[in-house]
Amino acid sequence: MTKKFVGYQCSLCGKQYGPEEVTYVCPDDGGNLNVVLDYEGIKKNCSIEDITSSRDTSIWRYLPLLPVDDPGCEGTPLRAAGWTPTYAPPAMRKELGMKQLWVKDEGRQATASFKDRASAVVVARAREIGAEVVVTASTGNAGAALAGMSAAVGQKDVIFAPKSAPPAKIAQLLVFGAQVMLVDGTYDNAFDLTIEASEAFGWYCRNTGYNPFTAEGKKTAAFEIWEQVLLVEELDKPLCVFVSVGDGNIISGIHKGFKDLKELGWLKQMPRIFGIQSEGSAAIANAYLAGTEEIEAVSATTLADSISVDLPRDGVRAVRAATETNGAYILVTDDEIIKGIAALGKVGIFAEPAGSTSYAGLVKALETGQITGDDPVLLMNTGSGLKDVKSAMKSVEEAPIIKPSMEALQAYLDK
Repeated sequence: MTKKFVGYQCSLCGKQYGPEEVTYVCPDDGGNLNVVLDYEGIKKNCSIEDITSSRDTSIWRYLPLLPVDDPGCEGTPLRAAGWTPTYAPPAMRKELGMKQLWVKDEGRQATASFKDRASAVVVARAREIGAEVVVTASTGNAGAALAGMSAAVGQKDVIFAPKSAPPAKIAQLLVFGAQVMLVDGTYDNAFDLTIEASEAFGWYCRNTGYNPFTAEGKKTAAFEIWEQVLLVEELDKPLCVFVSVGDGNIISGIHKGFKDLKELGWLKQMPRIFGIQSEGSAAIANAYLAGTEEIEAVSATTLADSISVDLPRDGVRAVRAATETNGAYILVTDDEIIKGIAALGKVGIFAEPAGSTSYAGLVKALETGQITGDDPVLLMNTGSGLKDVKSAMKSVEEAPIIKPSMEALQAYLDK
């Protein structure tokens, strides 16, 4: 066990546990567990320069800040998770009237989504504790990430996915060699079945918002934003980070990353975090807008499958990510999400619906005055549009079919 990782603290009751006392959630109230690190020890053994001078272009450049030891596995996709590009598209800045705007493209991950970060850390953890099988519930991306990372190191894995998941995502699961079972029900049904199976068979459960190591992988996005933007740009105002929200684990993970940096004294100013949800899956936004941390289940209907969740499993921490950073939650329609796919596409970024949700949220925030063109903003595109081609095609007109002749071409151009 790495000495950096000293235990857990419940996000609800505040009770602390040793590294070996619990595995998933607080036994007393079911609250999500925050991983506790030895910050003083990290500061003594690591500096900002140690991080920024690293030649490792993956999440493992942040190994001193992670609760796992080096997993090894050089030359495999497990070593490729993270360090995705952050773009500053001038055309989008001009169109939206913004002075400082960045887009972080998680579609460039090894399995084409943000979820590689969490799965890489969970697989590393599974190897440390000698887990024979890792299991997860997923609408596609988390499962694909787990399957890809597991395949890279020969780890057995089982994926439960709703049968409605996009075919491209199911194809990834199968090609990576995972044992896949499609559930005739919702993501939430698959989630509950996964927990029951892990308890019955002793499988190590990766479930988002259940396994505390998932947020530890996702926090690495905050570290990269810090390195790629905050350490190199002159910002007069706090950076506003816009991220789509489903289960709540990505936004809470990003918040945890910034809090880690603040605790180490490496972050000058806490960014404002904005969670964007579809009106068709708004359980966390509903709680935030009602001024409460009580998360009530909804019947999710959004086409953005990656954020379609009835009962978010990391809702409380997700609400706090906005309230504790002077951020907010913003609701958008599925039509606005589809338009966001086309808008990002025009600057060379191919986003799935969950990824374009952040763009839709930015447009809404500008329209309502929640931010202005003077506020620096970073959008998270959480996954590639290749994950859901059917939705991508809804954002554009179909290509015309013409005969292979100049006459046909000219006739079309003359229309």
